[in-house]
Amino acid sequence: MKTIINKLTFAAAAATMLLSASCADLLDQRPQGQWTIDDVEGGAYFSKVMALYADARSYNITAGIPAFAVHLYRSEDSRKGSTTTDGAEHTPMYDQYQYSAANSLLDPYWEQNYSIIHDANTVIDEMEAAQMAGETLDQDELYCGMEARFFRGWCYFNLVRAFGEVPLIDFAITNSEEANIPKSSVSEIYELIDADLTAAEGLPREWESKYIGRLTYGAARALHAKTYAQRGMWSQMYQAAKNVIDTHIYDLNTPFDKIFREEGENSSESVWELQCTATTAEPASNSLGSQFCQVQGCRGSGTSNLGWGWHMAEESILNIFEENDPRRDETLLYFSTPSKPWPSYAPATGNAPYNEFLVSQDGLDGDFYNKKAYCSPTLRSLYGSNDGFWYNIRMIRYSDVVLMAAEAACELGGDAMIQEALEYLEMVRARARGSNTSVLPKVTTTDQAELRKAIHHERHVELALEFDRFYDLVRWDDAGVGAEDGAQAVLGPLGYTPKNKYLPLPQSEVDASNGVLVQNPDYAN
Repeated sequence: MKTIINKLTFAAAAATMLLSASCADLLDQRPQGQWTIDDVEGGAYFSKVMALYADARSYNITAGIPAFAVHLYRSEDSRKGSTTTDGAEHTPMYDQYQYSAANSLLDPYWEQNYSIIHDANTVIDEMEAAQMAGETLDQDELYCGMEARFFRGWCYFNLVRAFGEVPLIDFAITNSEEANIPKSSVSEIYELIDADLTAAEGLPREWESKYIGRLTYGAARALHAKTYAQRGMWSQMYQAAKNVIDTHIYDLNTPFDKIFREEGENSSESVWELQCTATTAEPASNSLGSQFCQVQGCRGSGTSNLGWGWHMAEESILNIFEENDPRRDETLLYFSTPSKPWPSYAPATGNAPYNEFLVSQDGLDGDFYNKKAYCSPTLRSLYGSNDGFWYNIRMIRYSDVVLMAAEAACELGGDAMIQEALEYLEMVRARARGSNTSVLPKVTTTDQAELRKAIHHERHVELALEFDRFYDLVRWDDAGVGAEDGAQAVLGPLGYTPKNKYLPLPQSEVDASNGVLVQNPDYAN
């Protein structure tokens, strides 16, 4: 068996490892490297790991409504979006913290994470069995094992942040009864995450260009830093983030207004980026890409119909940006004025007009669309679709890593660390400022509490409408009543209480377990 796919993104490699050479339309892809199955020893492991990449960009875990509900709607900046009546049952759940174990979005998020865990376990167990049988695995095969462990660690991080205690399944399942086990403690889940990501840190610093988008040491170490951040483990968080910085592979040279455009894909800003593509074949399909843009795109008709309009921003998000911060116009999609780098589209005929500072449209559950999911009109024309299936998903950006280093250094304290934190913070602000020295003044305070606030603010504006705002608020104790610094709790006025840190387990999973899986205590009947 020899499959040759030329001019095909790594996304297509992940989705189409076994495609036949007759798929001539794939030759129309933007060139991002080429490979053949013969490039990798132990192709069976490779094909199974490529499936993990494809699953990682799927609707339920990263690019669709269940993923957005768990990660995005629960922050103060985001709303369910779409129309007020579309999915209205999810508004109390995710925008108002009236959690219900029967909510229909919990099951697919849970199931997709465990599906990837199952497939990763299969790869890991097969490789361990081969080694126990005396087979020597070559380096390419060992890398596949590290990638499998990365994905398993990532999925357990998703689950432990969302639900707290969950079943720890670290072995291949041969029948469903084997998966019916009790929950493990949060500390036990993190113990597995630490082991998996430590193993994944054996991945290469960089891959040759034909493997663009493949996981690296930097991706594993950066994700590890995020897990330490969630636990408030400042020394470990600092060291992990600093290790990524010290590779000198990544930088902040990509202008902010290019990061989320197709021309900015796989830039030096990208630490982990899920690869997506499309074909010019009719009809347009997301089989090689994702629905990340389609789900969040402007909801309208005709030329203004760019998607479903889910995950919209609140009007209050305007207030988080400092005066003339250029990032505001690259985060929020306006319709009253041209939106760089392409002219904006008018809303559907008959709807209220948009205004740059008061973007309200009758019937919509939100005020702004997410410009970080806004795809190129040129490529819409090329692929004959407005849905943006080809748009890469930025999972971990270098600015996130730099701000984690700044935060950890600030929390560790001492003159040297405070100065280092200031330097990292300025790196991010300087990139955002660009050549306009009249905006975003340099932060100079050496007061730890004031610097902490400045770093928290910078994460808020730099990473707005991305995946981690709710979890940042939770780990800072800024979400509910009793914020540590005495400030008003951010989510408290919206209905958040301490128990909302974790979601209830899907009731369908609890019921199917016949008493083995116990509901989170705050949501038990």
